[in-house]
Amino acid sequence: MLYLLFLAVCFGASIIGAICGIGGGVIIKPVLDAFGVLSVSAISFLSSCTVLSMTAYSVAKSKLSGKSEIDQSIGFPLAIGAAAGGLIGKWLFDIVKSMSADPNRVGAVQALCLLIVTLGTLIYTIYKEKIPTKKLTNQVVCIVIGIFLGILSSFLGIGGGPINLVVLFYFFSMNTKTAAENSLYVILFSQIASLVMTLVTGKVPEVPLTLLIMMVGGGIAGGICGRAINKKIEEKTVNKLFIALMAVIILINVYNIIKFI
Repeated sequence: MLYLLFLAVCFGASIIGAICGIGGGVIIKPVLDAFGVLSVSAISFLSSCTVLSMTAYSVAKSKLSGKSEIDQSIGFPLAIGAAAGGLIGKWLFDIVKSMSADPNRVGAVQALCLLIVTLGTLIYTIYKEKIPTKKLTNQVVCIVIGIFLGILSSFLGIGGGPINLVVLFYFFSMNTKTAAENSLYVILFSQIASLVMTLVTGKVPEVPLTLLIMMVGGGIAGGICGRAINKKIEEKTVNKLFIALMAVIILINVYNIIKFI
């Protein structure tokens, strides 16, 4: 029963993640934390692996279809920066974890950071039509921005989440669907770097192999469904879904902060 619950969460989250370009981890991580059945480290690892599987499928499918909207002059330096940021974020997570004997403290810090990021994202999204955007092309600046995104992605165990979209909206003047595809591309690199570091340092948390396989499979299946839905709905519908999702995530994170404290 527990496995089916986890599968349902990661499948549904990956569908929404593929539609909105947020990876799905921003839903998986706080929801599974709220259940409280696994450690914070285990959930972060499972969430990252699920997001990695979904983004790998989505990006590969987009490339093979020949209809990719990824601007390599911007997307590649962002992705390289995100990979470096993914390593830094994983290192910061290990530091915060080692500073307290209570693993719940790490969950509280993650939930608080995610709450702030999500609240800021929601406010920006609501008022974005009134906020003038930029169109940056400097690759060094792109790398720096990518590092920032990668740190948040890896430290919070969410893949990238809503902050990616806000950055792509504001700094690169992308529309919602183009930003969603570029966001998944950046998330892919940060999650690969984070997973490699976890494997190399031997800090893989104990998780049931069957559960890991089910969640990865759910991530890929969700990516397939999400891509199909994304092609059929209008951009304004994606925006409404994104705003509603942010509101729900804010409430879940408030609950998690109270629970962990």
